Amino acid sequence: MTYAEVLAHLDALQMHKIKLGLEAMQSFLSKVGRPEKGLRFVHVAGTNGKGSVCAALGEVLGRAGYRVGVYTSPHLSSVRERFRIGHEYISEAAFAELGNRICRVLGREQITYFEFTTALGLLWFAESQVDLVIFETGMGGRLDATNVVTPLVSVITSVSMDHEAYLGNTLAEIAGEKAGIIKTGVPVVSGAVSPEAAQVIEQVSRARHAPLYSLHQEFDYALGPDTTWTWESGDAFGNQTIKHLQSSRASLVQPENDSLAVAVLLLLQKMGFSVSEQNIRTGIAEVKWPGRMEYFEQDVLTTDQEPGIRKGGKKLRYLLDGAHNPDGVRNLANTLSRSFTYRKLIAVWGSMVDKDLPATLGAIAPLVDDLVFTRPDGERAAAPEQLVAFLPEELKGRARCVENNRQALIAAQDVATEDDLILVGGSLYLLGAVRQLLLGDLV
Repeated sequence: MTYAEVLAHLDALQMHKIKLGLEAMQSFLSKVGRPEKGLRFVHVAGTNGKGSVCAALGEVLGRAGYRVGVYTSPHLSSVRERFRIGHEYISEAAFAELGNRICRVLGREQITYFEFTTALGLLWFAESQVDLVIFETGMGGRLDATNVVTPLVSVITSVSMDHEAYLGNTLAEIAGEKAGIIKTGVPVVSGAVSPEAAQVIEQVSRARHAPLYSLHQEFDYALGPDTTWTWESGDAFGNQTIKHLQSSRASLVQPENDSLAVAVLLLLQKMGFSVSEQNIRTGIAEVKWPGRMEYFEQDVLTTDQEPGIRKGGKKLRYLLDGAHNPDGVRNLANTLSRSFTYRKLIAVWGSMVDKDLPATLGAIAPLVDDLVFTRPDGERAAAPEQLVAFLPEELKGRARCVENNRQALIAAQDVATEDDLILVGGSLYLLGAVRQLLLGDLV
């Protein structure tokens, strides 16, 4: 199969709904010689912040001279975004070759989309002889397809309500699923600070004799009077302090995510990975994570042009953020209020119907002056009119419905001035489509 044919085959796997469990991955890996056994991993789970931690770890370790594979999900516009070594994404040729091999091994056996990409990533990283793999879970942890590895360090970022249909209806249940990545004797770095989640992670770590390093306990961060912050620790890290750190994005929780990455890097130092304070400082300041609190300015995209082509005129300001659950959207709202200035906030917003729409819209809608609802791609997408129905009556006059994503962007651009801010959020599917219109493909 060609690259396009492998993509078509992969897209067809979307018919197989989310299936949590390790049997299919274990079966496949045993047939291809267990490629994961020759790799070293940092395994990252959590509700929000997983991708940011992965991006920071990859950037810092790359600057320290290591060949680092990074596997994340979902992608914005191309599935190849899920696989990279350093700053290089997997090539179409390598993707096609590995995809063909997976299909030959599987024969008539069916696996899910995520199982397919996870298998492909493991094969690519093994053949590429990387020094370390930063491995992000897809959903949960205990039964996630990535949970077939024994890492050097396990990471659990913040834990909050999301994917309740699969992970549970309480923080304790969701934390229990995330804690499923904890392995016997493997150190754990945790940013799950809510008491209900923290208690579960502590219990699992203790039961598996896994040393636990928790935010606000074994390490912490302190914000400075300017834009810098300090990472600090107690005895567990030898009372180390790293000053003058600066995160690359404006999110109010970015220092929290970056502080987890610093803790992981210091643990990796004890395992033979040589990383200097300057590597940490520079890497964290310059890490890129597209679509997550991503701010930029550019000339307007006008209606008489093809997508991706700009022409001179007014220069508009954009903020793209993939927040789609209540905690993520609350952080977005707080960051907008404290870190951005604008005359009007104009939002292009779309959501999946199975998200907590009253909570997410309740957090963001009061801040928005002009709300353009649209429908992301995907069968789970909410219709724009469904989103309007969740608004309080006093806010419905600010909203309008534009089914097509490109037309929704143009509607926002038409009313925006150079003093306004256009926010795009609510769904990574929508974010990927709009980002592609504005900035083109990542790969």
